[in-house]
Amino acid sequence: MIIDAHAHLVPPTLVDAIKAQADRFPSVRITPEGGFAFAGGKPTRPVSKGLSDIEGRLKWMDDNRIDLQVVGGWLDIFGNDLPVEEGIAWARLYNEHLLDAAKANPRFVPLCLVPLQDGARAAEVLREAHAQGFKGTMIGTQPKGKGGVLDDASLTPFWEAAHELEMGVAIHPVFESGDDRVHDYGMANAVGRITDMLITFSRLIYAGHVTRYNKAKIIAGIGGAALPYVIGRLRRNYSLDKSLGDPDAALATLYYDTIVQDTRTLRYLADIVGADRIMMGSDMPFPIGDLEPKKIVAETSFSEGERASINGGLAQRLLGL
Repeated sequence: MIIDAHAHLVPPTLVDAIKAQADRFPSVRITPEGGFAFAGGKPTRPVSKGLSDIEGRLKWMDDNRIDLQVVGGWLDIFGNDLPVEEGIAWARLYNEHLLDAAKANPRFVPLCLVPLQDGARAAEVLREAHAQGFKGTMIGTQPKGKGGVLDDASLTPFWEAAHELEMGVAIHPVFESGDDRVHDYGMANAVGRITDMLITFSRLIYAGHVTRYNKAKIIAGIGGAALPYVIGRLRRNYSLDKSLGDPDAALATLYYDTIVQDTRTLRYLADIVGADRIMMGSDMPFPIGDLEPKKIVAETSFSEGERASINGGLAQRLLGL
């Protein structure tokens, strides 16, 4: 079974449902261009055709000989900066339509949305999603808006629930990386998302979350960002302060995808964390991703057994497919 373990989907029924239930979301505005503005914030980009084109998605999967695709939502519209009750309703609506899309198209494996505005309520929604059949969740690096951190003490109930339920937790960078210098030359995607992930995971590692909640299957997207490259510095920092979480133990606990766009980098990732921790992914439909995701696996120096694991075996076991 060949599985694309990293993709995004906005069910085509979702936007219509949001428009029909606008009174439930007074803090959400749909822009004339087809984007969203949450709680008076900066409008998102419009929802691109590729995010909602089910027919085109299935054709792409056929063309690439991919059997299943793990789909989270689109980070721009997670709504984690909405008021709490509104954010809960938003997450539940998104999950309803993701689940309906997966039932209509069983080749999709959906990852639920949780309202990270409130850790206890996020845990509640995660438990609901688990009961509905979701295998995991996709969350953004910066809950509650720009500058938020996933090691915030208020999110402890969420992490405890993910650990208890043994859910997949795919952590994904957000567009606002926290450094405005990346908003030129296309660097928000090329560089900003890397620094965003590196900071997020470094905090989770040093806070002890990765090893403490090790039954949660935490996935570090985009090849773990810069984590494998800076492991020496992370280790050195840990040696100076043993009250921190152990970065080597954490990297051995995490899971990763192949979206690094360079065979040497992918081989280095495998050398650091082990090929058995890596899953093939595309980041579909975004151009910064890898829309021929099997190619890099084929062209990197792996054994046939390692390729089989990366191309679907690990995702199948990890998510209980």
